[in-house]
Amino acid sequence: MKTENKILELSFDFSLQIISLYKILVQHNEYVMSKQLLRSATSIGANVEEANAAQTKKDFIMKMSIASKEARETKYWLRLLDKSQIVTYDYAEYLKMVEHIINILTKIVKTSQESLNAK
Repeated sequence: MKTENKILELSFDFSLQIISLYKILVQHNEYVMSKQLLRSATSIGANVEEANAAQTKKDFIMKMSIASKEARETKYWLRLLDKSQIVTYDYAEYLKMVEHIINILTKIVKTSQESLNAK
């Protein structure tokens, strides 16, 4: 399986899992951080999807870079929820998943930049 296809599937599945987490957080009356988390997490997959329809290599790199930034923001919100325990919950699996996504996106961006610069 190509990495780009893998990241498409991973980011989509991660978005679905964050939607479920969002519902749990809202049931516990946590609205602010949960909304930030939902926006950044679902933006990862949206940008990966856009990158796959990029017209140029530069456009592809830009969209994947944005996805990477959104993944890092998602990690921030998850860490904040975890450490603050505003809603007592085990966020470890989500943190592990987003770290994996960050690593893949970083590799994709670096490899793509190297191939663009090699021309």
